[in-house]
Amino acid sequence: AIQDYHVGPLLGEQLIKDQVADEAAVGAALSEQADRRGKALGEYLKSKAIVTTMELERALKNQESTPNLRIGEILLTEGLVTEEQLDEALEEQKEDRSVPLGEILIAKGHVSIAEVQQSLSKKLGIPFVDLRKFEIDQEAVKLVPESLVRQHRIVPLYVFDQHLVIAVENPMNWEPLDAVRFHTNLAVDPVMAPGNEIERTINLLYSMVGIDQSSFDDFDAPEVADYDQLEESSVNDNVVVKLVNKIVVDAQHQGASDIHVEPQPGRANTLVRIRKDGSLIRYYEVPSKMRNALIARIKIMAGLDISERRKPQDGKIDFKKFSTLPIELRVATLPTTGELEDVVLRILASGKPVAVDKLGLSESNREQLLDVISRPYGLFFVCGPTGSGKTTTLHSILGYLNTAERKIWTVEDPVEITQIGLRQLQVNTKIGLGFPEAMRAFLRADPDIIMVGEMRDKETTNIGIEASLTGHLVLATLHTNSAPESILRLLDMGMDPFNFADALIGVLAQRLTRRLCPECRESYKANMDEVDELLAEYCHEIDKSDGALGKESTVRNTVLERWKERFADKKGRFTLYRAKGCDECSNTGYRGRLGIHELLVASDTIKKHVLEQAPVSTLLATGVSEGMRTLKQDGIEKVLAGHTDIHQVRKVCIK
Repeated sequence: AIQDYHVGPLLGEQLIKDQVADEAAVGAALSEQADRRGKALGEYLKSKAIVTTMELERALKNQESTPNLRIGEILLTEGLVTEEQLDEALEEQKEDRSVPLGEILIAKGHVSIAEVQQSLSKKLGIPFVDLRKFEIDQEAVKLVPESLVRQHRIVPLYVFDQHLVIAVENPMNWEPLDAVRFHTNLAVDPVMAPGNEIERTINLLYSMVGIDQSSFDDFDAPEVADYDQLEESSVNDNVVVKLVNKIVVDAQHQGASDIHVEPQPGRANTLVRIRKDGSLIRYYEVPSKMRNALIARIKIMAGLDISERRKPQDGKIDFKKFSTLPIELRVATLPTTGELEDVVLRILASGKPVAVDKLGLSESNREQLLDVISRPYGLFFVCGPTGSGKTTTLHSILGYLNTAERKIWTVEDPVEITQIGLRQLQVNTKIGLGFPEAMRAFLRADPDIIMVGEMRDKETTNIGIEASLTGHLVLATLHTNSAPESILRLLDMGMDPFNFADALIGVLAQRLTRRLCPECRESYKANMDEVDELLAEYCHEIDKSDGALGKESTVRNTVLERWKERFADKKGRFTLYRAKGCDECSNTGYRGRLGIHELLVASDTIKKHVLEQAPVSTLLATGVSEGMRTLKQDGIEKVLAGHTDIHQVRKVCIK
């Protein structure tokens, strides 16, 4: 009776009656209301977190009219603690008044920090701020010294009406508020944010250790048009040196693969972005007056000509010379409009190669790969577009083969990964040392294994075939889309089919796709429509190979039964995962990347097709009939295994 009781007509009915709203609008509002009531408070707070100053000012004004309750009363009325637990915590607080009651209750395990924040936001109207999206005012940051910010774990947000707004984890703790109020002589308004977000934001705001805005203000290099007008003291200024070092260190610690330095026209700041898990994200903005000194510093570190801005330059930085971080960077400079110059730095992998077991190969692909590369001679290719991890895979293979009994030579452009035990050579076209010249030299240097960074011309490929036919194992990369296409590409380059067929032992095609974050990926039971869709895409790859495995219905049933054995539960249901987002993955739902592979082993039938110069479709059909999984098929199986989702697989696989 109480649940159904109401005074007067329902609001929605009254709005329709007064013609203030129509039935559709009221229906939509009721639907949203039901959704909000069904959502956990923590999720609601996160989705409604404040991201603009206008929202924040409105929330702070609303807070003024909210009753002032104590945290113990709030937690008690919310049913989060019992009276006994509260009394016990109050007794403990009497021994040390400096410890907030909320912290005592959290330490005892009676409540979590999230529950305290949710209760405060709900009962006191204290705003909850999304620090990842909120645009922090740098003028507010300047008001509070870094030492005070780190000591009390606060984030200054902005100033309005002589009030400084700061983000804190626990707004009921008076100590940081008093400290900031005393230092700034301003009224302090606390808002809430998660502790880990506060820590992340502090590290981002003050990531330039020893570099603050005053350092930029004091930098007195003129905004000159030409690098040759820069004084040596400006390029080697302490703030510039620290700035470049910190950019590199932060990018490496965040797992970035590339750093992009992008000067903007006029007096606009220079944008620095980093590529993480395949996507570019904004990292920092450098004042325009520092852009020439910043770029000149990078060029000096890479041994490039700082006076040359009209044409691209390539170089390499051994970062150990400038920092304790043992990494190397490949540097590329490119002239851009407005007489500016971009710089892109590729962070090269460490000297220790990734183990073959860590490449993300399926069990069957791993076993076949190890069998193929263990042969004493032959020609093996790894193919894929730029940035697909070909070099990483080749060095993983070399790491597996690298023993004291073998002599291994590599020629690369550039040498991205270094390994003890390998004899590695860097291409230098300025002195006439290209891939063909290096390959000929290797054949006179008693090699067991030769690795070629890229077979990009007929001469290099011919030498590779010759080397493999004379008792050497030759590994190389190709920029092709699939394993069967690689064979056709090489034949089109004019390779002798007889020698090529004799030399070839296998081709591995690969792509990198984003991996679902293991901390927050969300599982669900797939319905039959989803399974059928995945099955249709998987079997379409077989259809492209001219029905190599038989009739369509038979193929689908065979594949489905195999999937049920490997991926389904006892009831035959499949569990899939979707991206959700958490602090560990920057709320993207993805963290790290995963390899998907297509391994074509050069069987007798494949070699026969090479001799006959058969089309790609015939090579594909034979490969599939002999057990090869295409890139899309390998990706779909990794979707079923919960490593990624089908959207990411589709992004990197051709239709």
